[in-house]
Amino acid sequence: MSMWTCPKCGRELAQKDQQHYCLKPQSIDAYISLQDTSVRPRLEVIRKTIRAAIPEAQEKISWSMPTYWKGRNIIHFAASKKHIGLYPGDEAVEAFADRLSDYDTSKGTIRLPHDRELPLELIRDIARWCYEKYAKR
Repeated sequence: MSMWTCPKCGRELAQKDQQHYCLKPQSIDAYISLQDTSVRPRLEVIRKTIRAAIPEAQEKISWSMPTYWKGRNIIHFAASKKHIGLYPGDEAVEAFADRLSDYDTSKGTIRLPHDRELPLELIRDIARWCYEKYAKR
């Protein structure tokens, strides 16, 4: 199998033009700017929704993802090819299971498909729940 070498960072990858992080983004603005233009507005809406829900939390990059932090990581989100992943942790996915029945979930992960409207009220409620549960004050 032939490998493709990224001209920016020199990393060898399995597929030509495979998406990867040449440089790790240092801010949420930088993270969003590195994503496909079609996804950026959705990421901005999620960011604004979480910031409004938990304005006390600090924005940062953790695990190469946009993260909200208050003494520890509270909630993350990240772009994928077919969805945006929301990462509130196992307990939140269980606590909101009834409201998440229409979404693909797995251990600590909620997948929000690009072809569906974003559930902003649900995102807000999950972010607030996570803050109440996990924030260190």
